[in-house]
Amino acid sequence: MIKAKDLMTKDVKYIQGDATIKETLIRMKVEGVSSFIVERKDHDDAYGIVTRKDIVTKVVETGRDLDYTKVKEIITKPLLMVSPGLGIKYVVRLMQMANVRRATVFDGKEIVGIISNTDIINALIE
Repeated sequence: MIKAKDLMTKDVKYIQGDATIKETLIRMKVEGVSSFIVERKDHDDAYGIVTRKDIVTKVVETGRDLDYTKVKEIITKPLLMVSPGLGIKYVVRLMQMANVRRATVFDGKEIVGIISNTDIINALIE
């Protein structure tokens, strides 16, 4: 059975909540990613995520300023987290129930990857 750890992207990219949307877009382009995990403020805080879709729907569509809007103002939080050993069909079900396109893979101590619809589709093609 294919598991989350088999399809996840291991090189997870992070950004601070205080980063501006303009800085975030530049980093997305340079690093070739469509989302960042948003760092926690402290150990008791939850991780968040900011995606290109968040930027389009929560910043561009509403006319907010890219130079002044901060990531922490538009993030989705908390993240959907799945175990590395979870079967892919269950990952898909959870993503569907949560209405998200990405799930963070968490081993109980740290984030070890991220899995997206794109990762799953690419695996089906191969």
